[in-house]
Amino acid sequence: MEIIPYKPYIDPEFESLIERIYPPRVCIDNDAYPDCTLVKVDSANKHGILLEMVQVLTDLDLVISKSYISSDGGWFMDVSCGLVCFDCMALSVPRDRPARQQNNLMKLLFFTFSRRGGIAKEVQTHLKRDVRPRHVSAENTALEVTGTDRPGLMSEISAVLHELGCHVPAAVAWTHNTRSACIFYIEDGLDSGPITDPDRLAHLEEQLEIVVAAHHREGEKRSARLTTPVVGRTHTERRLHQLMYADKDYEQCQGCENRVGHWKGCIRTHVFIEGCKEKGYSVVNVRSLDRPKLLFDTVCVLTDLQYVVFHAAVSSKGSFADQEYFIRHKDGCTLDKESERKKLTQCLIAAVERRVSHGLRLDISTKNRMGLLSDITRVFRENGLSVSRSEIGTNGDRATGSFYVTDASGNEVDAPTIELVRQEIGGSVLVVNKSSSWSSKASFPDLNRAGGGNSKLENRARLSLGSLLWSHLGRISSNLGPLRS
Repeated sequence: MEIIPYKPYIDPEFESLIERIYPPRVCIDNDAYPDCTLVKVDSANKHGILLEMVQVLTDLDLVISKSYISSDGGWFMDVSCGLVCFDCMALSVPRDRPARQQNNLMKLLFFTFSRRGGIAKEVQTHLKRDVRPRHVSAENTALEVTGTDRPGLMSEISAVLHELGCHVPAAVAWTHNTRSACIFYIEDGLDSGPITDPDRLAHLEEQLEIVVAAHHREGEKRSARLTTPVVGRTHTERRLHQLMYADKDYEQCQGCENRVGHWKGCIRTHVFIEGCKEKGYSVVNVRSLDRPKLLFDTVCVLTDLQYVVFHAAVSSKGSFADQEYFIRHKDGCTLDKESERKKLTQCLIAAVERRVSHGLRLDISTKNRMGLLSDITRVFRENGLSVSRSEIGTNGDRATGSFYVTDASGNEVDAPTIELVRQEIGGSVLVVNKSSSWSSKASFPDLNRAGGGNSKLENRARLSLGSLLWSHLGRISSNLGPLRS
């Protein structure tokens, strides 16, 4: 007789018990600072909650300029000081509303967004716009493509999708270290719903594999994969990090050798990992040029590599950002092996660099239609342009997004070529973004964001939790009480 091993029954509701006993507390303070909003979060801890919080703020188009984080003892506290971008001003509740209504609305906004993946209708009515994770959809079939970055790949993929009767309501593509990762959200061109027929999906995947293989030599790593709609789909930009990590784009990353105190004027990414034997942590310091979504990108890597952040201090000033994390692996171990430290260093550098945009930014805004992405990328390909990064989605009946383009060699595109492309696509459809400028391989675009610093590179002293974090946590935690109803 087969002996079945004993397994204790655990009520599924038990995992959420602590959250129900001690529900999260959120405070939104628009008066503490004249040019930013202070967000205070106090919550029971769980793996990945820091990423959830940062993801919510990022999807709301908030730029985090400073953050203090502590999560020892099974409790999580995140105090983020976020500079509000221009596009995010609609999130502010009118000042004539009582403070209680402002806080309750923002609390509801924050947690309906993070827990259920969407905002309650009554909240969206107050905000007067739709707010949801960018390009994340459980209603569309997703196509994930990874491989060697080559001019024309995105054009050929979108052309095949159009020929096979598929509409692309959203697509995002990144390139890094000669590798590329793309996610296309597709739907049936006639029924406007997900493609679920197994035979059609198999045919689609077969045709797409042929296109991707044509851009690769024998033995080169590549992948083209279709996934049907699923509930709780991973955030698109986090998924791009995962795809590029699986493609091992980080292996070529090399950080700057300059140690702390010797990096004045250096615009390369610095990562240093040290031990903190007194507390049993590994201390990770990251210094890089600042840009929007930087904190989201680094926390994605730490979370997906199964590291737990116990304390952190993040700050930006001028053109630079400093991040310091006290971490352990999920199993409680620190980074004792040199190979572990080297891999994490490379992965963090890759996370910082992947979103760097090389080339001229072209913005698109036009009526959405089937075959739009195919037509635009075909014009790019026929005029010798290569897409280094792109992001396109739909807002109602309009398609909006941006493309960063270079010539086939990765160099700056000349003005006559751009004008020719604009005329062919439509001058009112595709416009050159005036704030974009050519970005070298070592620099970041769009540094002069709302509330950001000047263009002069500024050097800052290394953050230390001893001098920065602990001096704030006592005062912060004492002021972090539950919202009054």
